Amino acid sequence: MKKNIFRFSSKKVSYYFDAQFSYLEKLVDKSNAVVITDEHISKAFHAKLKGWETIVIHAGEKSKNQSTIDHIVHELIKMEVDRKSTLIGMGGGVVTDITGYVGSIYMRGIRFGFVPTTLLAMVDASIGGKNGIDVGLFKNLIGTINQPDFLLYDFSFLKSLPDLEWINGFAEIIKHASVLDSRMMKELEKNKIGYYKKNKQALANLIRRNALLKTQVVSRDEFETGERQLLNFGHTVGHAIEKVYSLSHGQAISIGMVMACIISEHFLDFKDSTRVITTLGKYGLPTQAKFEPEKVFETMKMDKKKFRESINYVLLEKIGQARTRAIPIVELEKIIYSIMRAR
Repeated sequence: MKKNIFRFSSKKVSYYFDAQFSYLEKLVDKSNAVVITDEHISKAFHAKLKGWETIVIHAGEKSKNQSTIDHIVHELIKMEVDRKSTLIGMGGGVVTDITGYVGSIYMRGIRFGFVPTTLLAMVDASIGGKNGIDVGLFKNLIGTINQPDFLLYDFSFLKSLPDLEWINGFAEIIKHASVLDSRMMKELEKNKIGYYKKNKQALANLIRRNALLKTQVVSRDEFETGERQLLNFGHTVGHAIEKVYSLSHGQAISIGMVMACIISEHFLDFKDSTRVITTLGKYGLPTQAKFEPEKVFETMKMDKKKFRESINYVLLEKIGQARTRAIPIVELEKIIYSIMRAR
């Protein structure tokens, strides 16, 4: 097991890589802790959860809403959970988002930690302290930035991961490579998902590398006033498509990254769109999609990156180097329309 500790504005966060779920009992008082998980994880890993107080929610993005929060809070009240209790989010990004949000608001905040069980959660969703819920089509519109106390990585959870969830996770890995790490992109170009599934050490190294890469960015810009915005590469169009068309997160972000690459060509003379698009396709991610721009624009207009009549769009100067640019919404609409006609 490898342990890393990072300091943020309000607390230290401990990362336990290549650990076992049983180690959780050393991190929390089992008699005063509640595991929040979803129905799929509860069923698949019921043996691991034996003896733990649990709250089970419906799986999927549809659960990221206020009614789920209300349900969890009422269950915590029934369990007489107090300010000395600990919540543990065990699952993918939906579960960690919800757990972090409840932990931030219940009794004005109690201790919480995460046991991410999907590749996407391990490399991205559980990291950085963003917790929140959706409001209708508007993704993560309500939430907090509040760091967990710990993240426990048990890579054995990935053995039962469906193929689509592997693909989802690699969308965020390719995103990190695109904006922050050109050497990682070269590694990804050489391999495929099958390589990482078979090579446990290569997978462990890749997960740890991505987790630490994102954490280092967040530790320098916890509240997203500068550098952290780069981690939104592909998410402006991606989030809108995800909600309007009910795509998986990875699929939607992949399409968003393709759009961002082409827009980068327009503004920054970016030369490597083909490399990014080819790599996305190599990992089973979609690179083309037909969608109704009007519906997507309507959702984008409530994007958190919007400022007055512009959106702070993340663009690539070259692979491993990104920047934000304020693009007027009217101009962005024209560009996306032209991209759609060309494709």
